[in-house]
Amino acid sequence: MRYQFVGTSELTQTPAVAVVIDVMRAFTVAAWVFARGAEKIVLASSEDEALALKRRHSEWIAVKDGAPSDGFDEVNSPARIAASDLTGRTVVQKTKAGTVGALAVADAPLALCASFLVADATARFVRAHQADQVTFVVTGDDGRADEDLACAEYIGHCIGSDSVDVAPYLQRARYSDAAADLTEGLHRGYKGIHVDDVDYCLEVDRFPFAMLVSREGPLTVLRPVAVAVE
Repeated sequence: MRYQFVGTSELTQTPAVAVVIDVMRAFTVAAWVFARGAEKIVLASSEDEALALKRRHSEWIAVKDGAPSDGFDEVNSPARIAASDLTGRTVVQKTKAGTVGALAVADAPLALCASFLVADATARFVRAHQADQVTFVVTGDDGRADEDLACAEYIGHCIGSDSVDVAPYLQRARYSDAAADLTEGLHRGYKGIHVDDVDYCLEVDRFPFAMLVSREGPLTVLRPVAVAVE
């Protein structure tokens, strides 16, 4: 199996198999959304679209990057989402990087979103499909974010092996620019960050599901798919 690692802006065609990575924090949040019982995540292309969906479906939960904002129910913080009860709910998510990458490959025959929390399940799901090539879409910092590259490389190695030491990859993520930015934001009193967010983003293989992207009518939807232990 061959792998390539590209930024969202570097996609020139729709890949056959795409794994979209956003460790800090979109797809760590998404994993927790499903762990807290949500049925699906609708990926919005803009905050205006997210708010329009929320107006049409008042029971849906709208989540965005940045500080709390009128019309949105929650911010893109895994520690905050982990404390929520989302049983049976639909969540609308809009972020600056992760959701943009997912929307860019939504027409792929197989598209998944991932973070460290679902790395092993994602690797096993891809392995079961016996793809010739996997395109990892590294969404942070236009394809250069080391926490996303580390996670992508870890998943890639897990596809080919059942025994991969995750420690070096987590080390890169912990000392990445994104982790430093979150810590700096906390020091400045930024309202969209929880003190535990970085630690939540560095949990490995916490959940036994992959997160599958698909088109459902006019919507692009993310759903959890249980992956059996081999």
